[in-house]
Amino acid sequence: MTVILEQILRRDIGCAAYLVGSEAAGEAAVVDPRIDMIDEIVALAERDGLRIRYIVETHNHADHVSGHHQLAARTGATIAVHEDAGVAYPHLPLHDGDELELGEVRLRVIHTPGHRPEHIVLAVIDTSRGDEPWAVLTGDSLFIGDVARPDLAIDGREGADALFDSLHQRLLSLPEGTLVYPGHVSGSLCGRVSNRMTGTTIGFERRFNPALTIDARPAFVEFMNESLPERPPNMARIVELNRSAEPLELRDPAPLDVDAVRRLLDQGARVLDVRDTAAFGQEHIPGAIGVPLDGSQFQNRVGLVVPTDVPLVLVADDEAMARRAATMLSVIGLTTIAGYLAGGIDAWRAAGEPLDRIPGMTVQELRAALGRDGAAPQVVDVREPSEWQGGHIPNAVHIPFYRVDERAGEIDPARPVAVICGSGQRSMLAASLLKARGIEDVHNVEGGMTAWHAAGLPTTTD
Repeated sequence: MTVILEQILRRDIGCAAYLVGSEAAGEAAVVDPRIDMIDEIVALAERDGLRIRYIVETHNHADHVSGHHQLAARTGATIAVHEDAGVAYPHLPLHDGDELELGEVRLRVIHTPGHRPEHIVLAVIDTSRGDEPWAVLTGDSLFIGDVARPDLAIDGREGADALFDSLHQRLLSLPEGTLVYPGHVSGSLCGRVSNRMTGTTIGFERRFNPALTIDARPAFVEFMNESLPERPPNMARIVELNRSAEPLELRDPAPLDVDAVRRLLDQGARVLDVRDTAAFGQEHIPGAIGVPLDGSQFQNRVGLVVPTDVPLVLVADDEAMARRAATMLSVIGLTTIAGYLAGGIDAWRAAGEPLDRIPGMTVQELRAALGRDGAAPQVVDVREPSEWQGGHIPNAVHIPFYRVDERAGEIDPARPVAVICGSGQRSMLAASLLKARGIEDVHNVEGGMTAWHAAGLPTTTD
């Protein structure tokens, strides 16, 4: 007999779903399917001759839209979620200790509140080998080298207190050799995972996971509430979508001509330009927000800076890029996409419409400019607080990129501005936000602090 356990990954925001079941019985469950995974999951099940009986949500996700509606419609499977989830769709309510049977495979429900009150994990038991779990699907409770953040659904200290019990009394009571398959790998704002591993064991995490080496509850609560990633404003919207009885449908964005885009902008729409950083800096529609689709952390960064309540017009290299961007935006609950500029920036330029640019500046040029009397630029460092504390340019101003829009008033618009991050991507995004706020003389520091350090230029931790 063969137990099937297949991991389906999306590296963009570090999401992992699972197809688990029995080859002998031809039955399977799918755990935590993302909305853009459905075709792949159905194909995997068909390849292995599996009928999907259950779709299990470990919790109401806050970082991505689930595909449980779409997968249930395709397969006739039953959606199962903890009784405290408060969902509006038909479902099988799960309780601590329940078991879902898939031939010789059992999925045992373990209630593990902390990340969210309704959170569960699933212990995978192969009854042909014994009653002891050999794997556990941990959702957003235990990660590889980290544990879930506790502040997305309730107060962070209350969440950390509950998570301490879930980890020490429930998960760490599993056998040392139990394989751990989490709901997130690196890239997620639901934790601070920094490695690219996709699986671990209970014993390994007990020894080497920093959060699990803290045995005292008060110290754990303090640790879990230090240096938490910023909470994107779209998280509540995503949870609402995931609880809803109405499925979100993925749709291709409509092509828009220049006149249509101009009308939308006049009515308050915003442009999201997803081309690469260099192309955006060279020319873009005035007021556009620049977040490169193929750069790191696209969805997380968009979720932190792009308004959720206004129509969005996409500017991309081509239709395929625009369609890919629209799907990735829908995954994080941004559903106000009006369409994309047909013909891209070339069409806008050919129509004689205005263009803006953000020139680059090398670190050597910045160093020289800082030495000029009366004309030195304001250096705005848009990295995370931990990066700033590790060393920054003397006299720089620290404003994380996701705070630039609200704190733009702290920048003197009469002086030149040099925006810097780690490599040049977040700084271009932040520079685009400053330009949209009417600050004209803005430069993006190419290569960021990586280039600054490589050139041996001075830093401070003051």
